[in-house]
Amino acid sequence: MPTASTRQQRLDVEPLAADNVTPPTRTPWGGLRIAARYKPGIGLPLDLPLGECWELSVEPSFPSRLARSGERLDQVIARDPVAWLGQAVSERYGGQLPLLVKLLDSGTNLSVQVHPADDDPGLAPDESGKPEAWIVLEAAPGAGIYLGLREGVGRAEVEAALDANAALDALLNFVPVAPGDVYEVGAGTVHAIGAGITLVEPQHVLPGRRGLTYRLWDWGRRYDLAGRPDPRGRPRELHLARALAVTDWQALRGPAFVDGCRRQPRRIANPGGLERWHLLSNPFFAAERWSGSGELEIDVEGLIGLVCVGGSAWLGSGANRLQLGSGESAVVPAALARLAIEGHDLQLYACRPLAPSRPHDAGSA
Repeated sequence: MPTASTRQQRLDVEPLAADNVTPPTRTPWGGLRIAARYKPGIGLPLDLPLGECWELSVEPSFPSRLARSGERLDQVIARDPVAWLGQAVSERYGGQLPLLVKLLDSGTNLSVQVHPADDDPGLAPDESGKPEAWIVLEAAPGAGIYLGLREGVGRAEVEAALDANAALDALLNFVPVAPGDVYEVGAGTVHAIGAGITLVEPQHVLPGRRGLTYRLWDWGRRYDLAGRPDPRGRPRELHLARALAVTDWQALRGPAFVDGCRRQPRRIANPGGLERWHLLSNPFFAAERWSGSGELEIDVEGLIGLVCVGGSAWLGSGANRLQLGSGESAVVPAALARLAIEGHDLQLYACRPLAPSRPHDAGSA
């Protein structure tokens, strides 16, 4: 019978199926960049608006599958969780992955919404909070995000606007964005992604549960059954009571709040020529960007999800060397210990889960 160590030695970088996209009925605000720009080779209709592709997921709604075997990622991890996740993350999260990474493209504004914290008492056993981060890839001129409440806005003002069916965006901080911008969005933050933005979105979601979004306002829109705008259609469901209950009304307001969410990428020295940038780190996950042309070698301390959005990369060495191109993703097991990367005009994002010292510390990340 193989030992744990021999099983670990056979683990290597695994490419993930590139077509884990959400249907337009779920994300009717989606744009055209995912199909046309990032994943043109997988047969998606180029004129079909797509909001999200779940690049790395064990979330039950859209779980990732390995590209070569078709197996679900959560099932593969469950066979040897320490080898895939590393000891700390495996112990903290019951041997499963607490990270979801999406590629998101907004053709129109997303709803104004808020996510609960993991330990919110209103969550059902199959539900999770969803602190997240936004790593901007593209932004149309004038595009921006809505992040937190403006100065002087509290629960009374928000409830009054909802009662009057007034525009809620006037109560939020609007922040123009550009490629390379990074923001963290903690639990309890009222927010929305504006139209014309493409981003990588890592999220902390408890394994085996559905990450929840509570909608406060959806711009007065109506849709038909296929998710297309239709003034005679139905509005999307709102979750006003729960959204108001989980909002962090004690948070800072205005520019001070936005500044607290903004992250400044930091370049990490690399003699191999490939640029390595630290983007963010919180108690739940960390993210880096590897870009340009050259080589990089890193220690693998836990599972890493890789999302390539430009150029190409060769991962590993020898007979197991894997090529990853734009629109493709892969997962690196902790047991690999060391990863060599050779990039060519590369733009790749590396996200990994972390294990906080307590189950719910820093729930607002």
